[in-house]
Amino acid sequence: MSIKDNKQSYGRVSRVLHWGMALLLLWQFLSAASHFFFDDTAIEAFFWPTHKPMGLLLFVLIIIRIIWALMNVSNRPPSINWLARLGHITLYVLMLAIPSLGLLRQYGSGRSFEVFGITVFSGFESEKIQWTLDLGGLLHGELGWLLLALTIGHVIMSYWHKKSKTTNNVMPRMWGK
Repeated sequence: MSIKDNKQSYGRVSRVLHWGMALLLLWQFLSAASHFFFDDTAIEAFFWPTHKPMGLLLFVLIIIRIIWALMNVSNRPPSINWLARLGHITLYVLMLAIPSLGLLRQYGSGRSFEVFGITVFSGFESEKIQWTLDLGGLLHGELGWLLLALTIGHVIMSYWHKKSKTTNNVMPRMWGK
């Protein structure tokens, strides 16, 4: 298996990024659901503290993934149709926008943000930046739930393409032969 993508399948780097991010996104959805449905429980206490660090890690990985995709754009397997292309673009935009809004909200709160022992940004003593809090508060969670719905749709459509007699099985592109 090649490191780079080709017209028939995705390469090793694309696959590692795809499946690694899939696992991290699953963790993010579990942490958000635990916070939403199981507030002040042991389940939330287990998942929720990891939400921000994993969100930052996903943000870095989606930037790497976009750069890698652009470097391989002429080598990648073609989209099945324009709806598939639009769906993938939407997933990429959401994976970029959601952590951006989370970071914006965190910064506006005035609290410092440290992840894995690294200070991403320091806090400040002046007033909170209300518009960043409002924008992040309005969209971060809602877009996260939208990403969950579209991710479920992505999985369902992949399975549908595998089982359908009228379309191409797309799973070997990302699973391998």
